[in-house]
Amino acid sequence: MYTTKFLRLMETFFIGLIGGYLFNLGNLPLPWVLGPLTFVMLWQGFTKRQAYWPSTVKNSGLIVLGIYFGMYFTVQTFSSIGPYLVTFVVLTVALIAASIFISSVITKWIDVDKVTSAFGSIPGGLTEMVIASESLNARSSLVVIFQTVRLITVLFVVPTTIIFYFTQVGSSASGLFESTEPAVGGWSYAWFILPVLAGWLCRNKIPAGIVIGPLALTAILNISTIDLPSVPNTFLILAQMAVGIGLGKNISFSDLKMGGKYSLVYFGVSISLITISFGLGILLAQLTSLDLATAILSIAPGGLIEMVLTASIVGADPAIVSAFQLVRILLIITFVPPFLKWYFRKNVKQNAA
Repeated sequence: MYTTKFLRLMETFFIGLIGGYLFNLGNLPLPWVLGPLTFVMLWQGFTKRQAYWPSTVKNSGLIVLGIYFGMYFTVQTFSSIGPYLVTFVVLTVALIAASIFISSVITKWIDVDKVTSAFGSIPGGLTEMVIASESLNARSSLVVIFQTVRLITVLFVVPTTIIFYFTQVGSSASGLFESTEPAVGGWSYAWFILPVLAGWLCRNKIPAGIVIGPLALTAILNISTIDLPSVPNTFLILAQMAVGIGLGKNISFSDLKMGGKYSLVYFGVSISLITISFGLGILLAQLTSLDLATAILSIAPGGLIEMVLTASIVGADPAIVSAFQLVRILLIITFVPPFLKWYFRKNVKQNAA
């Protein structure tokens, strides 16, 4: 039994490694995340073999990336985001409002109810949106499909677009690792035990806790007098692969086929929201002193991991992008589901009266 699982694990790893290597060879965006994601997803779809990738492996990758992102934070970072916070929150609320509006409008032409459409379109966590939608009797299976379409669209469109506009061809393969050689070694690596424990303890306590815990504690250690070593390149590549393979494993052809023609509709919704977010990012850059790349990546409806990795490639400020993406995630997960529950229940009562 254990031998079979190990062989399946190695099979999955090598499929992901091939994908990452080929994406890296082709200078494609985020090669060690999107390459494994694509190849594992296609491998499962065409061979009908189920990839084996335990959640502990993916979580380990998330913890390493959380530590890496936390090392970008300085004392100046915390003082820098303060003046922009209100403006950012207002623009994020505008993006959320746009997603609710667009998802409601399209239900006039397709056989999907407004509740399902809204929860399937909002740029929040897939799991959280599905759980919240179930409490309002939405079609949770469609929410999963539409959120999956949104996730795939954002993962490929946003990094590709940003890297295309803000870097020269060929720079994406190396930009992430320009300054990641270990500065100090030996016992100094023992400090990383604390962020690892923080990630493990926070993984089910707060949204995205497996990343936020290590990120926050590493940031605290980094602004203290402690001299932290850099995360070695090999660990960063393996961490990105762990996350990419984990994402690809959870995307199945059958789920996408189940959505049928609606998958194309919600792909269009995702493209619309990405376009709106780019416009809001440009507005954020105009209203503040943030550079354009940092502003767009801060408000983009993407995953925290992918947006911060992209920021590190194009010369944006990964610490500010991390901080604002965390604010966006917490805002959506904390306030949007209760608001939608109140809003749709209110509409039901009004229609019944």
